[in-house]
Amino acid sequence: MEKLIVESPAKINLGLNIVRKRNDGYHDIETIFLPLLLSDQITFRKSEALKLDTNSQLLNNPEDNIILKAIRSLEKRTNKKILVEVFVEKVIPIGGGLGGGSSNAAITLKTINKLFDLGLDSTTLFQIALELGSDVPYFLNPIPAFAESRGEILFPLKWELPYPILIVNPGIKIDTSWAFGKIKPSIPKRSLKYLISSNTIEPGLLREFLRNDFEELVFVEFPQLKEIKETLYSLGAQFALMSGTGSTLYGIFSNLQKAYWAEDYFKKDFFSFLNNPFIKGSIT
Repeated sequence: MEKLIVESPAKINLGLNIVRKRNDGYHDIETIFLPLLLSDQITFRKSEALKLDTNSQLLNNPEDNIILKAIRSLEKRTNKKILVEVFVEKVIPIGGGLGGGSSNAAITLKTINKLFDLGLDSTTLFQIALELGSDVPYFLNPIPAFAESRGEILFPLKWELPYPILIVNPGIKIDTSWAFGKIKPSIPKRSLKYLISSNTIEPGLLREFLRNDFEELVFVEFPQLKEIKETLYSLGAQFALMSGTGSTLYGIFSNLQKAYWAEDYFKKDFFSFLNNPFIKGSIT
């Protein structure tokens, strides 16, 4: 096996509560990770040198690139030199709260482990993933999951959300460290854990129960994002929220035609993606 081509999926946060700041500088959170059909495509090919290339601006600072960090972590753990060419067909907006970089890192860990027969078990891959970033472990097995602690303690969910989800990103890059530096943690009035025992979620109910603690401070700094959320509602979304620390907004629709109309509205000016479970199967 000389080459592997793999999909690297995005996610949204179905609610995001920042519960407390920890002594180690990280924050305890509550969120539900929901994988999307939206994905990057990454090609790994054995080579005579380590090389990373892409169709995007991913390589502005290659030494900081999380894919190369993942490969170096594997080299350090296995004491083996990994010579591979990596090409990333980047589709997921960078810095948009969709976990694109974390997904790329996790997929790199899994694929290099397989391509080079490193023999690392899932526990070891999980440990390396957490060293790379708080939500990298999720993408080792990206299924609907409730997450707490830094986001690495995961509880798989056995419910469906079989509704079209429209992703809208205006191209604003929000620094995650800035957002966490501004946030004021608080104990949520209603924990997201109540959703764990549910079988099916109605999108209309989410508006009553879910929030993203980052929205208020991010919307003050970037009022255009608040306008996008309001527009999603005006176009028929049953529920709309910012994902992660932004700048992506998503709307969940119970009516597929309205979702198509909303997509047509936004795609003229912004990146948009309609996550349609009726075309390619359920997002679960």
